[in-house]
Amino acid sequence: MSNRLLFIAALIAGASYYFVDHVLAPGTAAIVWKGAGVGLLALWAAIQARDGAGWLITAVLALGALGDVLLETSGLTIGALAFLAGHLVAVGLYLTHRRAAGTLDWAVAALVLIATPIAAWLLPSDRGAAPGIALYATGLGAMAASAWLSRFPRGHVALGALLFVVSDLLIFARIGPLSTSPVPNLLIWPTYFGGQALIAWGVLAALDRTRRT
Repeated sequence: MSNRLLFIAALIAGASYYFVDHVLAPGTAAIVWKGAGVGLLALWAAIQARDGAGWLITAVLALGALGDVLLETSGLTIGALAFLAGHLVAVGLYLTHRRAAGTLDWAVAALVLIATPIAAWLLPSDRGAAPGIALYATGLGAMAASAWLSRFPRGHVALGALLFVVSDLLIFARIGPLSTSPVPNLLIWPTYFGGQALIAWGVLAALDRTRRT
């Protein structure tokens, strides 16, 4: 399978899960389907990896796929730890590929870094869970802020990171003020998987251009 076909297969797997999630009975098939989209993105990245940066984005995506599966098999906390590990790897990748940032760039990054955990802490109705959620969201915010500061194309990577933030905040809102709203269930998966796909495409395309030049 060519690299392009593998990427298309990842998009099909991820997009189709949005629909089958509402009709497929819980079980192994649903779990595998959920992990397939980002898992195939990780495989796509691994095939193209030629240096440390390529393997780092592969690890980010692989940890995301692992988190997708662990959320279904081992619960929210264990799944969140896999995602948090992926966020920390992504921070390392983005900061080692930082652009020459101006004052506005740093201001936007600081806003994302600070606002993400604050919003995450405020959203859940279970105040006992709020500190742990805010701790996770600190890593999430750091990932998105460092993506904004990276030299990778913002229209793909920074946008994808911000969509990831939106997706997770919707998860926290679903156990808070939007507990009776259909909005989280409609938007969580598209914003999450769309964000991952944008990140994967943006990073790998930028690395490929760098190698060619």
